[in-house]
Amino acid sequence: MRALLSVYDKSGLAEFASGLVDLGWELVASGNTSRALADAGIVHTEVAALTGAPEMLGGRVKTLHPKIHGGILADRSQPQHMSDLAAQGIDVIDLVVCNLYPFSSDPSIELIDVGGPTMVRAAAKNHAHVGVVVDPAEYPVVLAELRRQSTLSDDTRRRLARAAFAHTAAYDAAIVAWFDTGGTGGEPVLLPLTLHLSLERADELRYGENPHQSGARYRATGEPTWWDGVVQHAGTALSYLNLFDADAAWRLVHELASSGPATVAIVKHANPCGVAVASDLADAYALALECDPVSAFGGVVALGGPCTAAVARVVAAGPQADVIVAPAWQDEAVAVLVARRKATRLLEAPPYASAALEIRSLGGGYLVQDADRFDTTRSQWQVATKQAPTQEQWRDVELAWRVCARTSSNAIVVVAGGQAIGIGAGQQSRVEAAEIAVRKAGPRAAGAAAASDAFFPFRDGLDVLAAAGVAAVIQPGGSVRDPDVVAAADEHGIAMVLTGERHFRH
Repeated sequence: MRALLSVYDKSGLAEFASGLVDLGWELVASGNTSRALADAGIVHTEVAALTGAPEMLGGRVKTLHPKIHGGILADRSQPQHMSDLAAQGIDVIDLVVCNLYPFSSDPSIELIDVGGPTMVRAAAKNHAHVGVVVDPAEYPVVLAELRRQSTLSDDTRRRLARAAFAHTAAYDAAIVAWFDTGGTGGEPVLLPLTLHLSLERADELRYGENPHQSGARYRATGEPTWWDGVVQHAGTALSYLNLFDADAAWRLVHELASSGPATVAIVKHANPCGVAVASDLADAYALALECDPVSAFGGVVALGGPCTAAVARVVAAGPQADVIVAPAWQDEAVAVLVARRKATRLLEAPPYASAALEIRSLGGGYLVQDADRFDTTRSQWQVATKQAPTQEQWRDVELAWRVCARTSSNAIVVVAGGQAIGIGAGQQSRVEAAEIAVRKAGPRAAGAAAASDAFFPFRDGLDVLAAAGVAAVIQPGGSVRDPDVVAAADEHGIAMVLTGERHFRH
């Protein structure tokens, strides 16, 4: 039995090669792999000695030779194939061990592997007769099977072949992405002519949105997300919707980090139902909960600071939460919340990081856009009315704007004293969104600030806010009726800020 080894990642190589030798395998190795085996004192044959052709072109040509690829690709069930090998003096290769240059870590022309993918694809194509290993984590598994039965099973070779094609597909996708930067490694083309996604399953979930749907979390191959750094301290397994809602809550808390010393967001069905900024975390939670304690039941609580025992006791006294996420946890805090409800998932999470592109299914295709971010700041906003926001109102205006941007459209958010007091989300009518927001705010709306995620097409939505006593409003502007809406704000004595930036969320 003969194995060909040509690996960039030499993790576990010596142990694996030694195990093969102990089983009576003959080893052939190329370039740096051969040197690594020699340093480990492992007997092998260099590729150049096998082919009779030395490496050339600075290592670009090593394994591209009939004595390599003939030995890999021969279909042993075809007499003509075996006759061809005999005529050329070529021996078969039974196992190919190869992983590719880490192109994504340091992309360049010289790290575009040619011989490696060719060997991997050849072995994977001929998996009926040849095993192929591209992941060092498979070495113990392969050795164990060879020790048990001296050969790899059909199922194992097929499984390894699938992994091999996934390996080369991810590699090619990384190269295409590099070309989309102009080969510089800089900012990529925003929406390139083609997208080549290579995703690996990170977590298999109990089910999708509903029990009759299957669900899993995927990530770009070899590229961990913030979710991969999450530690679950307690609670049942995370579901599809737990992840979806927790992602929305954790994103919002991080976007509000500059708003004050302590921030809390409570999210239900991916929409905030409570947000507050305060001097300490326990107070922030209590204020966030006041916005909509009924909707908070079964939601996600995101804490913008470590969860101490004191904070945990306040949260435990509130409505049942399905998920609580924080950057750190005290042991006593975990114990307090577990005593309240064992099923609640307690997550310790690293800082939030979003993907560059957002991708949604569209029938048989996809919609793709760059992730929504806040591209304008207060210095670029325009006060369109005679009345300008007071210093306190500015703080609430900015908070309302950020919360509104992460609320499903049509959305209206009312804020007072660093606390969301009314949120109207996901309405077909902006007027109805305003009515819901002020109804939840009640008398607290007097003197408050409000945000609208898109412009007011008519003055009626603004009139609803004014009737509730809202004193300052922020909105993108851009409607042909902006002058009418601004005039209505002046009529009501309301300060109105135009951002020039819309934040729809569907």
